[in-house]
Amino acid sequence: MSCNSCSTGKDGLPKGCKNNGTCVEDGCNKLTVFDWLSNMSLPNGEEPFNWVEVRFKNGRKHYYKNTENISLSIGDIVATQAQYGHDVGLVTLTGELVRIQMKKKSVKTDNEEDILKIYRKASQKDIDIWQAARDREEPMKVKARQFAIDLNLAMKISDIEFQGDSSKATFYYTAEERVDFRELIKVYAKEFKTRIEMRQVGFRQEAARLGGIGSCGRELCCSTWLTDFRSVSTSSARFQQLSLNPQKLAGQCGKLKCCLNFELDAYLEALRTIPKTDIKLKTVKGIAVCQKIDIFKGLVWYAYEGQWMNWFKLTKEQANEIIDLNTKNKPVQSLEEYAEELIESTKVEFENVVGQDSLTRFDSPKRRNKRRNNKNSRRNKRKPSRNNAK
Repeated sequence: MSCNSCSTGKDGLPKGCKNNGTCVEDGCNKLTVFDWLSNMSLPNGEEPFNWVEVRFKNGRKHYYKNTENISLSIGDIVATQAQYGHDVGLVTLTGELVRIQMKKKSVKTDNEEDILKIYRKASQKDIDIWQAARDREEPMKVKARQFAIDLNLAMKISDIEFQGDSSKATFYYTAEERVDFRELIKVYAKEFKTRIEMRQVGFRQEAARLGGIGSCGRELCCSTWLTDFRSVSTSSARFQQLSLNPQKLAGQCGKLKCCLNFELDAYLEALRTIPKTDIKLKTVKGIAVCQKIDIFKGLVWYAYEGQWMNWFKLTKEQANEIIDLNTKNKPVQSLEEYAEELIESTKVEFENVVGQDSLTRFDSPKRRNKRRNNKNSRRNKRKPSRNNAK
């Protein structure tokens, strides 16, 4: 990591972030945009874009208008306009790239009432109040979960976020069905002495906020680079010949993995030329049923009905040729002809590149050394036997 406070400690263990995600380097934050226009100056007479991008807890970003023309740069802590009071965040982007990001995310700037402004650069008092509020979030989350359990509510408090001036706390929760939490809000307001806002998020959004490690060994896509959550169905796994095992197909959020859609278009394009598995091949020898397909190699395996152990490997061109003949009521003789043709066409001849022809060269018996045997026989002749010596 680029942040010094997140580096490794003396004992080899990670220190962890000591800045609550508010470090100036902004290197340990997700969905960070690199300002590649920072070194370039504007043309003469061109005014800089007066909007900035501000990041809050867990990568939440909003765009604010710099009406006071405050000199801001990446890493500055600012006090921004909120519905009640003010919020505190970190400037992550300035200049012309903000215009591109706002256009990409369809941020509307026509209505003056919806435009939020930047008040000032945060003072030390603002930062102290903000840090004190952030330190309260974790113990509050433990108590909030216990209160929800005591009231027998089918919901999970996943995260709590305080406003910068500590006047409001937003409780993020997930639930399968609609939850009546009116009594819960009364308990929260009495216990925590602050204004409460309940905001329901989906299971994918919860995983994106909290982060984690996927089954592939890398960080979750939703918490690093993925911004739009498209619907994923089990048909995506069927097209990719994956086993419909919910434990393997589900991600950290408990829903189907978003990565099932990444290569789906390539599979659908390859499946257009491959015959469907429910089409049977008619031959004189019998009817053949599809057993297996290899999508990218373009191979299909068939077996005769009643002879399920004997599979015949065909190419997709051969299978389509047989299907075309079957549509004209012309059954082929057998699948063996096409299978033998495939074997002949895919036969590979290996050359002897090392110069060692025989594979059984180590199996031949070793030759005895005649000179050594002759020497041993001469020595035996010179030595008299024990019986002759006696």
